[in-house]
Amino acid sequence: MRTGEDRQGSAPLSTRLKELEGAGLITREDAPPPVATVLYKLSETGLALEPVLKALGLWGLRFMADERPDDAFQAQWLAYAPAWFTTDADPDAPPAVIQLIASDELAVIELRGGRIHTRLGRATDPDLVLEGPPRAVLGLLTGVIDIEIASQLGLSTSGRRDLLARLRPVAQSRARADAEQAAADGRGRADNAARSSEVP
Repeated sequence: MRTGEDRQGSAPLSTRLKELEGAGLITREDAPPPVATVLYKLSETGLALEPVLKALGLWGLRFMADERPDDAFQAQWLAYAPAWFTTDADPDAPPAVIQLIASDELAVIELRGGRIHTRLGRATDPDLVLEGPPRAVLGLLTGVIDIEIASQLGLSTSGRRDLLARLRPVAQSRARADAEQAAADGRGRADNAARSSEVP
């Protein structure tokens, strides 16, 4: 059975936000000037879903390589993607600020204390600016593409390009951790086999 939403297309974002708020998954608050807009964030109940959402997002990254005509871009992705899918490869380095610009949407990455903090908006004095199509900006941040391919897709950079080395995609970190664990497991099995062979 087709619903009214199916016949008329996807529901407006405002309607979906009201539904999520009504379900107790998000909360809303008015941001102070100069932002002067409504901010939404996950409630305690919604936060319990965050690991599931991250897992789905990480799984979906593989599909960023192929662009389709009906693809849509949401500004919030600029903030979510770095916070969810990127780690600071140099947690002891000084704080730094990166401005992201994609499809006229703005977001800010703040590297400090070994953690990545993100928000929508403009930074007053960013150390690095990444600007280009969403696929280039998000693809680079999540490790789907490298800087050369991102540049071919229209990415431009200004400022401290060396800061890109601090943005390590979670997929790479997970792969590295898995490889280290596999190596440790292999060494353990080898040690056990060696001890077994020494038993008379």
